[in-house]
Amino acid sequence: MIRASVIGAGWYAAENHIPALARRADVVLDGVCRLGAAELAKVRDAFGFAFAAEDHRAVLARRPDVVVVASPHLLHHAHVRDALDAGAHVLCEKPMTVDPAEARDLVEHARRLDRHLLIANGYQYLPHLDAIRTRLAAGVIGRIEHITCTFISATRPVFEGSVGFARWKTTMFRPDTMTWQNPAGGGGFAYGQMSHSIALMLWLTRLTPETVAARSTGTGAVDLADAAALGFAGGATAALGGAAGMPEGQRALLRLIITGTAGVMTLELDRDEAAIHTAAGVERLPIAPGDWVYNCIGPIDALVDLAQGRGENRSPGEVGAATVAVLSAMQASARAGGAVQVVA
Repeated sequence: MIRASVIGAGWYAAENHIPALARRADVVLDGVCRLGAAELAKVRDAFGFAFAAEDHRAVLARRPDVVVVASPHLLHHAHVRDALDAGAHVLCEKPMTVDPAEARDLVEHARRLDRHLLIANGYQYLPHLDAIRTRLAAGVIGRIEHITCTFISATRPVFEGSVGFARWKTTMFRPDTMTWQNPAGGGGFAYGQMSHSIALMLWLTRLTPETVAARSTGTGAVDLADAAALGFAGGATAALGGAAGMPEGQRALLRLIITGTAGVMTLELDRDEAAIHTAAGVERLPIAPGDWVYNCIGPIDALVDLAQGRGENRSPGEVGAATVAVLSAMQASARAGGAVQVVA
């Protein structure tokens, strides 16, 4: 049995992470932490946690086996570090941190303590993507030269703070403005959503980012649309883009075109379609309808499995830290109006 605790039991933790933990017969919900006595009692009673506290240190003093950190972005570093020090394997919500130096510190700290550190990037756990990653590494399209990566999601109300989604009428909590609409705290589309698409791109291709030139736009305090030109070690390039423009209720558009010296791979996750174009012809991969509908259960299962000595980490802290480095460089470039170095 794995004793699990959750730090930051807000909107998404209550909708995904806690139910995903609770559905497993080999998990005991031990401790839960969030601010607000009434809200804390609500989530404790709804899921049957053994212990609840507004101070995360009280939860960690019970020495849980695994910890999910889903607190506001600016608190991730302190909460993850404390959880690692308490001996837990940790799943951290994306973005891993806002500061690249803090992300690097968490990777190194987890390594020193021999603890697993995962980021809540669910796309990497969807069917077939691990096999696709393996084929890319084996050179199915040759050496990668260019990538186009586009992500359009139905998240405008999250970043604008409007009444927004009808589904919020039935959720336990609503998104916290401290997390999503604070530009100094990693609010906005880039940190909130491109942290998914960039992480997927970096994980699939295993490329190391070096330079970024970016622009962003928005109607309020935070960005709602972003574009960037990215340069990798070895000479490959990427065109990144995204916006919070998809209407509510419609599936997020996520597409990658990966071009190599011997062919092209196209991934249309919103359409459950993938193909490999080479001189031998076009190979259409057997993606079933619904295979690539997003969910974030995979990272939760991986966290528990790894704590039991099995399974695979497809969303490691190293990829999370590289993603934060790209996002930070994008923000700096957009402010400066020119290209900047990626400090990985």
